[in-house]
Amino acid sequence: MTAGELVGHDEIDALVRRLRLGTEAAELHGSLCGYLAGGGSLRQASVLSALQLDGEASSPSADDLALLQRLSRQCETELADPELGFEPLLPADDRPLAERAEAMVDWCRGFLGGFGLAGTAAHAQLSEEAQEILRDLGTIAASSFDFGNEDEDEDALIEVQEFVRVGVLLLHAECSAPDSSASGTVH
Repeated sequence: MTAGELVGHDEIDALVRRLRLGTEAAELHGSLCGYLAGGGSLRQASVLSALQLDGEASSPSADDLALLQRLSRQCETELADPELGFEPLLPADDRPLAERAEAMVDWCRGFLGGFGLAGTAAHAQLSEEAQEILRDLGTIAASSFDFGNEDEDEDALIEVQEFVRVGVLLLHAECSAPDSSASGTVH
């Protein structure tokens, strides 16, 4: 997948508003990543049904479904990337710090929900490190922020994003390792 084909935060934000999904773009991406990292498969279901999301708008258009399909392939590819290129899909760095921090909270909330929806047996056998990462993601998901020094706050958000990124990759590796047939193909 080339950079021109990558689905961005703004595209997902527009889709969420169009379909009136009652979620935020970052939360939708987090849910999808959590579902996939937890061992969930989209082979038998659409993204919206797998994540149990129903929009208030009419049925998604063919373009909307294609965008969701591109997003799911992008998430699968990034989570399995041997170069560890996965990143949570968040608002651009030029957006206000408070907006990006709130999106990180939404993303973690979505991740935990999606991870739970995957419902694989591997969850019961997670390592202590993986269980701690899930607890930490829960702490982030329940956070609210007080902003003071913008440079320090920016650095703190970058550290949180990196922790989340690495933690998600660890969870994905651990949940996909016991049953390599769950991923379908190996690249």
